[in-house]
Amino acid sequence: MKLKRILKWSSRVILVALVLGFLIGFIAYWRSTNECDRKTGAPAHPMKAIVHCEYGGPEVLTLVDIEKPTPADNQVLVRVRAASVNPLDLTIRGPWLLRPLFGMRKPKDTRLGVDYAGTVEAVGKDVTQFKPGDEVFGARNGALAEYVCGLADRYVVLKPANMTFEQAASVPVAAVTALQGLRDKGKIQPRQKVLINGASGGVGTFAVQIAKSFGTEVTGVCSTRNLDMVRSIGADHVIDYTKEDFTKTDQRYDLIFDLVGNHSFSERRRILNPNGICVMAGVGGAGWHDGMGMRLAGELNAYARSRFVSEKFVAYIATMNKADLKFLGDLMQSGKVTPVIDRTFKLSETPDALRYLETGHARGKVVITVE
Repeated sequence: MKLKRILKWSSRVILVALVLGFLIGFIAYWRSTNECDRKTGAPAHPMKAIVHCEYGGPEVLTLVDIEKPTPADNQVLVRVRAASVNPLDLTIRGPWLLRPLFGMRKPKDTRLGVDYAGTVEAVGKDVTQFKPGDEVFGARNGALAEYVCGLADRYVVLKPANMTFEQAASVPVAAVTALQGLRDKGKIQPRQKVLINGASGGVGTFAVQIAKSFGTEVTGVCSTRNLDMVRSIGADHVIDYTKEDFTKTDQRYDLIFDLVGNHSFSERRRILNPNGICVMAGVGGAGWHDGMGMRLAGELNAYARSRFVSEKFVAYIATMNKADLKFLGDLMQSGKVTPVIDRTFKLSETPDALRYLETGHARGKVVITVE
């Protein structure tokens, strides 16, 4: 009888918890709002920016006038000359798994973009490392705009003189992702054999060049139309995935940098040397696509199973920092890394840029010019 009463009360507690959870979620959903819902007058100092008041496809993006930012004492104001788009920007579709972070019914942050390059227009009184006229690049939320304002000691560095604004703007998210995956998670070392699956995309084109800068032997996996391009940026070998499965060759690798996630744990483990590392850096393409859920599940399975073998499968989330931006700037200045740009669009054409990115066929980076 005692056990029966305990089970009865436990079921009631669970039921109450579920009801409360539903009510809290329901209230959070309908109370979620953003600045688009707050009626304000015309901006006193207007600038153009891309915003999205609702979740949806690229059609929800609009180019509007908003208030131009003013730098605080420790900030720089940058006139944006170019920006770039990343798969991260496709969260405008509002995947339900991410809505607790981004806003349940509407996006909390209506601005878009992270990567930018431009000219310093003004600095706060405490800023000593930059001055008006300096050409810089960096990362800041809301970068798809005419101006951005950010902390001088955080995610902004001087642009290499031999790089265009468009090239520099393509760097932050994609190149930092490649650098941290190869160096920090992959423990890349000179003379290693490295395979990059997805070598022709935004992150992949940086990964090929960064891996070469560490003195490794690089094999790039891509489609037929991208073979020559991947060779041109330094790959020692290329594999056409439409004609050959890289997991069925006799070659072995010390490091796999996998941006696609279209092979099983066993298939990838077979081509790793003992104590080799597979860095799982993506699940192929931009935005949500058919098969992504299965690929995510496969990567989780690979991570778990690798705990019991000598070959390691690791995942990570890249984190922006000034030191890595400067390191990448030095690589570009030395000519060891040159950004690959597929297409450029005007700021007003940002929806078209995201539509193109979402096809998953971009070669290198897609860049936005800000006139």
